[in-house]
Amino acid sequence: MGDMNLFQTIVISIVEGLTEFLPVSSTGHMIITQNILGVESTPFVRAFTVIIQFGAILSVVVLYWNRFFKLNRKPCPENASPLKRFLHKWDFYWKLFVAFIPAAIIGFLLKDFIDTLLESVMVVAVMLVIGGVFMLFCDRIFKDGKEDTKVSEKKAFIIGFFQCIAMIPGVSRSMATIVGGMSQKMTRKAAAEFSFFLAVPTMFVATAYSVLKFFKEGNGSVITDNLTTLLIGNIVAFIVAMMAIKFFISFLTKYGFKAFGWYRIIVGGIIIIMLLNGHNLQIL
Repeated sequence: MGDMNLFQTIVISIVEGLTEFLPVSSTGHMIITQNILGVESTPFVRAFTVIIQFGAILSVVVLYWNRFFKLNRKPCPENASPLKRFLHKWDFYWKLFVAFIPAAIIGFLLKDFIDTLLESVMVVAVMLVIGGVFMLFCDRIFKDGKEDTKVSEKKAFIIGFFQCIAMIPGVSRSMATIVGGMSQKMTRKAAAEFSFFLAVPTMFVATAYSVLKFFKEGNGSVITDNLTTLLIGNIVAFIVAMMAIKFFISFLTKYGFKAFGWYRIIVGGIIIIMLLNGHNLQIL
């Protein structure tokens, strides 16, 4: 199985599927899980944690099949220009593209700095706590909006900027984009669903970039030699993410963020205390 055994592969993939769409930071949880399992952060392991996101994003496409493969059939104003007509027809994809732009630019400019942060468990733990404290109050700060699913270009772009905050490990892309949507008066459910949709282009590009970078640096054999590990990881992440999305939408609509906030504070707090006392997280 290369740098990981079967047990480690399955556990890390379960963690990815469970946490990718919950506001608890999937990247942070995978970094913590790797440390607990004693998985060394080799080039392949770093690529694995990105590539198995493909399985998670596929679960969104399958669950929301009708939204992803349906053009806008609503009538367009008669005096609209050809460009306006085109954008009206492809409205769903256009809004995702607009929301994706900030992360594409800032991610490209800060990629080396982000890679450095990914090595730090302490950064993850601190951001889990900070994000958790914020989530205890965010339902009060951003009262559930009256709007259903309407996302304007402006709202999409603002949500895209919120997504950039999640480049800091431990913040959570899901939390940042949902809060971004709620700040634009969207309901928790509508904001969460748009967060899921935005994950598809964002994580697909991140996965594709990771794979291309590997091959460009002459490390392609590391991926081709570990195709079984990657396949298992993606299948597990896909199945678990499907269940996590269904649970999350229902739970978030009924109860809001507070439970996730307490969870983040407890997990982050325990890790900070362990690290400050000189404990190694590795247990296996």
